[in-house]
Amino acid sequence: MSDHVIVVGLGFGDEGKGAVVDALCADGSVDKVVRFNGGAQAAHNVVVGDRHHTFSQFGSGTLAGVPTWLSRYVLVEPIALATESRELEAIGVTDPLSMMSIDARALLTTPIHVAANRARERARGADRHGSCGKGIGETAWYGLLAGRKAGELVEGQRVLGEPGPAPTVGDCLNPRAARHKLDALARFYEPLIGDGTNVDELVALYRSFADAVRITTGDELDGRVVFEGAQGVLLDETYGFHPHTTWSTVTPRNAKHLLNGRKARVLGVTRTYQTRHGAGPLPTEDQAVLDRFPERHNGTGEFQGAWRAGHLDAQLLQYSVRCCGGVDGLAVTHLDADGLKVATGNGLEDLPDPVAYLEDLLGVEVLVTGAGPARADYAVRENPRHDRVDAGVGGRDRAAV
Repeated sequence: MSDHVIVVGLGFGDEGKGAVVDALCADGSVDKVVRFNGGAQAAHNVVVGDRHHTFSQFGSGTLAGVPTWLSRYVLVEPIALATESRELEAIGVTDPLSMMSIDARALLTTPIHVAANRARERARGADRHGSCGKGIGETAWYGLLAGRKAGELVEGQRVLGEPGPAPTVGDCLNPRAARHKLDALARFYEPLIGDGTNVDELVALYRSFADAVRITTGDELDGRVVFEGAQGVLLDETYGFHPHTTWSTVTPRNAKHLLNGRKARVLGVTRTYQTRHGAGPLPTEDQAVLDRFPERHNGTGEFQGAWRAGHLDAQLLQYSVRCCGGVDGLAVTHLDADGLKVATGNGLEDLPDPVAYLEDLLGVEVLVTGAGPARADYAVRENPRHDRVDAGVGGRDRAAV
């Protein structure tokens, strides 16, 4: 249990990454949780005793007392972060913002980005992409516009006017720089959202934010680190199925860049059945699965759309693992579900033992198991091969996480 670990979802998100990260942190062996993609749209549920929190920007090791570093690859939304901090305080976390540090280079998601994102998604009508409405794609897109001119097409969207440099977390320390960038941002988006933005109010808010968190300019990978991914590989900006994708690299690539040659194990997370939140393909979708396994912590979102479910898909799992460049182990969640099936090249087959099936399908050990929503339902398997032999199933001799 001494290596760094990169936690990656192998589905369309909602695989249980937050609970897996919490389980890895629970024994006190982890020094920091590092977010390496996504932004305020993450929704990672952790249940510890009578406490429940849906983690968005804070790392899912927070209830285990593990601090968070938001790397340069994360899109940071300070207003939502302050709200999340208050929610954590309400369930007993003391001074959550003192447990947070953020790379100065991380892009800033503002109310301007959020309003633009929602305006675009509403305009798509029945052709909605399934956006969470949190401004993520708009933040990433605006960050690509340096040197572009009005009327150009960038990633399929027309440049509305003259873009300025994208606001970053580091700008929160410099009101003059923040005002300059936010003024340009507001002017750029006026044709889409109007001119109601109060830039002075935002500048003051972001200055207060900079006083409340530690903004970093160097490597924060001290001690043992768990890298917490957001979304799932099937939503990846490169490998997902467009246009129903995220503006984010979900594969381990960003985490490996941050490690800069240091070793880490890649832990792929999957449910025992397939889920998807919002629009886009779900080849094994089955209303009967949705009816049998009601979701405690997910529902229909105004922008994202409905919660959906289907059978485990062997080919999509294999595809996700290839996109990651392979994984070193698996975390399998929702093992309390029964009567499961898996879609293979031969149609639907019964899935009586998901752990054995997935180990044989993907050629790696299951290192973390989850059989319910709470920390107490999770186990980090110290000797997975021994566990399988005891159960009468052969396995490969690999070290645990």
